[in-house]
Amino acid sequence: MTSTDYIETNAYTKLIATIGPACRKPDILLEMIQQGVDVFRLNMAHGSRSEHEGNLAQIREAAEKAGRPVGILADLGGPKIRLGKLHTDPTICHHGDHFEFVRGEEATAANQLVATYDRLLDELSEGDPVMLADGTVSLRVVEKTADAVRCEVEEGGEIRSRQGINLPGVTLSVPSITEDDRKHAAWAADNGIDFVGLSFVRGTDELHELRDILQSHESNALVIAKIEKKEALDRLDEIVEVADGVMVARGDLGVEIDVAEIAIAQKRIIETCRQIGRPVIVATQMLDSMQHSRRPTRAEVTDVANAIIDGADACMLSGETAIGDYPREAVTMMNRIMLATEREAGERDRAHERREPISAVLPITSAVVSGATRIAEQLSAGLVVVATRSGATALARSKRRAYTPTVGVSSSETTLRKMCLYWGIIPLAGAPVDEPPRLRRFINDWGLSNDVLEIGDSVVSISGTGIVDRAHNSVVVHEVEEA
Repeated sequence: MTSTDYIETNAYTKLIATIGPACRKPDILLEMIQQGVDVFRLNMAHGSRSEHEGNLAQIREAAEKAGRPVGILADLGGPKIRLGKLHTDPTICHHGDHFEFVRGEEATAANQLVATYDRLLDELSEGDPVMLADGTVSLRVVEKTADAVRCEVEEGGEIRSRQGINLPGVTLSVPSITEDDRKHAAWAADNGIDFVGLSFVRGTDELHELRDILQSHESNALVIAKIEKKEALDRLDEIVEVADGVMVARGDLGVEIDVAEIAIAQKRIIETCRQIGRPVIVATQMLDSMQHSRRPTRAEVTDVANAIIDGADACMLSGETAIGDYPREAVTMMNRIMLATEREAGERDRAHERREPISAVLPITSAVVSGATRIAEQLSAGLVVVATRSGATALARSKRRAYTPTVGVSSSETTLRKMCLYWGIIPLAGAPVDEPPRLRRFINDWGLSNDVLEIGDSVVSISGTGIVDRAHNSVVVHEVEEA
């Protein structure tokens, strides 16, 4: 795939795909990259260390063959509370049935339940809700003793061993970062992972703790806060300020809060990230039916489109690519929906240009990026080039939601991969970033040879002169000449 093909056939919105048994072969991964995947997700809640290492090697091999940067997200499992081994697996729960949570790892009677969290019996109280099987089965605590918690089934259904337990509104003492999370974070740091997602965030302390773990291993991986608890919604602004990015994790969030409130919560999270200047990922069941079908439902297509219209930087596929029957088709369909939506959304965004300052970068940089965006639109420029060390200026450009094709160049491979998550930014490797005349010639020749630019096109470049420390304070416009 040429650079032109990539620009014309891949969306501005970034596409994240979860790696798993269905897609881990290098040839499938390569095809998924060519069809639009920007970041691959490693789900650290499942699989062994050797499996993660194998998946990482396969992703990097496929990215090298594709000839472009591809980011990697390590998604930590967090303090997920699960059922232990059931006496009868599966067990059918009927409305009005009574079950008892008891201590231990395995139930010894049909009406017993056990949990992986040792203190569950101590911290539940009468009247507390207990949600099982992703919220499809609901119980309520009706009686508590020293060694058992008796619950009544309010919404029946089927439960299985090791399924998750959600306790909306219940305050637990379980730590936000488990010992497994610490080990996985250290492994991610040592292996140059680009993004690390933290599950069940409740406040900012755990974000600082995760960043400390990463930095102690000399990693500058971006910390992604997964919003899936009511406590996180209550402290949303401060969490977004501290995080490097955010994921709307709708699976557990849809159990922790009223499912009827999910759409509004998603819009609120996206808008907060836009105002503060953080990339935001929308995840969970976006094309869920494509695990076993070649086509999505109309509701799923609408769901993806609405996330893009609301301002999501990225959309994520989970089971669709990890264990589904049609991982490549799911990626292709997601990219098609993104492209179709952006054609319409682009007209709306151009009519309502977003010019607010971005708090994630210095005011000078934000103003320069805003000015460069207007210049590019006024000149109908063929390309915008952002030269950046850390990627912050590329993020500021991304948050302008502008539709002039934009490439990000950097001398840092890590920064190039970070830009894989930034809406509308195409990371371009190999550019002589520190030598402006050579950089202009590089862009000129690259654009012509890949049919991205034509002679006479305007190119707007954003960079720093060094006069102002840590700020991009220079905008240069040049016309494309013969190679």
